[in-house]
Amino acid sequence: MVNWIWLFFIVAGFAVAAYTGNIDSVTQAVFDGSKTGVTVSFGLISIMVFWLGIMRIAEDAGLLKRIASLLRPVVRWLFPSVPSDHPAMGYIMSNMSANILGLGNAATPMGIKAMQELQKLNPDKTKASAAMSTLLAINTASITLIPTTIIAIRLNFGSANAAEIVGTTLMATTIATVVALLTDKWYQRKHFPSSKG
Repeated sequence: MVNWIWLFFIVAGFAVAAYTGNIDSVTQAVFDGSKTGVTVSFGLISIMVFWLGIMRIAEDAGLLKRIASLLRPVVRWLFPSVPSDHPAMGYIMSNMSANILGLGNAATPMGIKAMQELQKLNPDKTKASAAMSTLLAINTASITLIPTTIIAIRLNFGSANAAEIVGTTLMATTIATVVALLTDKWYQRKHFPSSKG
């Protein structure tokens, strides 16, 4: 569906440009957009490599394990149907730790592995389980301490104080996470009455 929406916007844009005689402006915008995309990508690559390196150092130093141990009681409360010794728990805590540190790209593979492990516990393979819904809600609206990707984009565009968004990002992601979890719990009570969550 999204592809059709984008196709409509592209075709409509070209049609309006052709009708108003501004096709040259559209062509110039396409080339400018491509150039900007490549420039931003190179800027993001350098920042992401830096933060992934920091993440690796933090992992080797045991910081991720410490964060995971702090998250363990919360994760047990959020995912009561998942056994504490199941591999999914480790992936869930790693995913949450990476998201908290603003490393969404590093969190994605762990989130996928967590979903695969949760699917093994799912009694109905055709529908998402309560635990899978909770993980999706948390992963989508995760509390973020350091929004590394946004900081990288702001730096790339010459922001004088790229990190000034840390406070507002923390507040916004905290509110988003609370709303997502409350909605998830409400949904579970309505559609998963047999689940412990």
